[in-house]
Amino acid sequence: MNTELPPVAPEVVATAVEQLTSRLRKKLDAAIEAYATLPVTADGTVRRVRCGEDAEVTLAPGPSGAVTDAAQAQCSCLLAPRCLHRAAVLGAAPVADADAATEAAGEPSEGGAEATAPDDGTQESGTPVTDVTAGPATDPTGPTAAQVAAAAEMWAAAAAVLAAGVPGAGAVPQAEVLRAAHTARLAGLHRAEAAALRVVRALRAARARHDGHRLADLVAGLRELLLTSGLLAASDPDPALVGTARRNYRPGGSLKVHGVCREPVISATGYGGVVTHVLADDGRWFSVSDVKPGGPARARGAATATVALGSGSVDHAQLSRGGLLISGATLSPDGRLGAGKGVRATPVPGLSWTSGPLARLFTRPLAQAAAARLAPGDDAEQAGPQAGELIGCDVVVVGAAEDHLFVRELTPDGADSEGLLIRMVPANGHPELAHAANFRKLASRPGLRLRVVGRLDLDRAATLRPLAVGPVPDGTATLMLPPEWAGHADLGYDRLEGAHLPQTDLPPVEGPTALPPDPVAEAPLWRLRRLVEVAVSGGRRAAAEPARDGARASGAAALRRSGFRTAADLAEALAAEADRRGRDVFGRTQQADPDGYARVWLSAAVYLSGTERALVGATWQPSAAA
Repeated sequence: MNTELPPVAPEVVATAVEQLTSRLRKKLDAAIEAYATLPVTADGTVRRVRCGEDAEVTLAPGPSGAVTDAAQAQCSCLLAPRCLHRAAVLGAAPVADADAATEAAGEPSEGGAEATAPDDGTQESGTPVTDVTAGPATDPTGPTAAQVAAAAEMWAAAAAVLAAGVPGAGAVPQAEVLRAAHTARLAGLHRAEAAALRVVRALRAARARHDGHRLADLVAGLRELLLTSGLLAASDPDPALVGTARRNYRPGGSLKVHGVCREPVISATGYGGVVTHVLADDGRWFSVSDVKPGGPARARGAATATVALGSGSVDHAQLSRGGLLISGATLSPDGRLGAGKGVRATPVPGLSWTSGPLARLFTRPLAQAAAARLAPGDDAEQAGPQAGELIGCDVVVVGAAEDHLFVRELTPDGADSEGLLIRMVPANGHPELAHAANFRKLASRPGLRLRVVGRLDLDRAATLRPLAVGPVPDGTATLMLPPEWAGHADLGYDRLEGAHLPQTDLPPVEGPTALPPDPVAEAPLWRLRRLVEVAVSGGRRAAAEPARDGARASGAAALRRSGFRTAADLAEALAAEADRRGRDVFGRTQQADPDGYARVWLSAAVYLSGTERALVGATWQPSAAA
């Protein structure tokens, strides 16, 4: 993918691929790979790519900054618009969100600057991508006939991608998913559309071997897409399956918000920027984001960019340590503050982490906060802003190992050895950000007491990803930050120095004698997890290998011996279904049924996700993590 190109609406890419002949479709993947490396010439908002002596592709995005109409993509060759050059350049461009198409249709987003935030599901910052939230039921009888048909089309496209795997899911299968996403948007299936766009972006990152790609993200995206579309195709009446538009901004009246911290964002698709987290007087979380194409350089520069709210007299650094009094606020379902024309924002003095609603962040025990996040149904793919809410805690550093920092929660009586032992890992390991350097500073002083604001890592045992740290209220063995930092350091931007650490010896602390157990990593479920992931990374043929080489029985037996009988049954069923081949009356091998295989894989993926989530939840209980 070439991030210098403007985003392209899913239906534009799908139409361009559909117009190609079968001979040109076979050449499309190689052409996309080649054209993604070509230089891009900028002329205002117009982008040009020279694909050969007689072929130049011109992309002229609309007011939304995205190519939302086929006429905005032109090629100078004789075969245009049914040419390989045009389709390949469109395929090399980022995929636009639904917001771009909405604005092109004459419905401007209320989101302002934050409406440009990417929706790729692979943010290196660790920010959960909550594209849609469950809205109120508009039809208690269930999905309409058009929605059922759109969901069935989506299921078929996703099942084909699963059967092909990453190597076989090139531009043509991706175009089928994009076409289904467009159909889902027209039918009002916002959740399915968002999942489809995440899958396509993750597929592109996997095929390009992008550094920020995680196979787990692609597996989770396919699981969400197949689960949502499958239930909708079966006319499931649950309104959460339909979802609501990700940035369907609604009036929020007057708000007073207080800055908590800044979080740098570096997307695997070349976007960069900052998200500033703020807290209202009533305890509700909101965010103000500024994420645009630019990668790490823009993530650094956006730290002091002007906040696009009201008069624009406050930057993100000031907002994270100050506050805003907002009138005429507009709010998205995922907690974003909009910057519509009627929004007015006045800067007000900020609060420290020891007063007002910010102090209440640190009164809830970690075990209770984790239980609330890990409750059944509270999933980042289904929930609203609660899934991405930050939590606060007071901890003491007790040791370090690799990229982990081991800390113990401080109990109300101040005892260092009785609290919950947890891991802290950098929220973003990019070398151009300050997270890793700050972790090394903190790890150098066992016994250091910290006040931390961060986000739970729902995929790892008792793990917190801190975004900011500050001194504990009693001032004992804690940080000494400069006054201009207003009581906290944003770990992605502010760099801790030796002068910020206590200059005297710290009280000795009792650290772990060995690495705490990780039931998620150590459980025999890795056998099922590997099979589920191999099915995605290698396709149906790769998933069938255990059934052919005799490893299926040994793997299932190991799972049964450990008490995971359901996991053993699912692993055997998945391998057997992957290897299933039918024959016609003449004995010829028939094409395998992708639907049956997708259903078995989905059963295994849903079971695996739920079981691992339960294991993670157990590690947040004091008896399990101590």
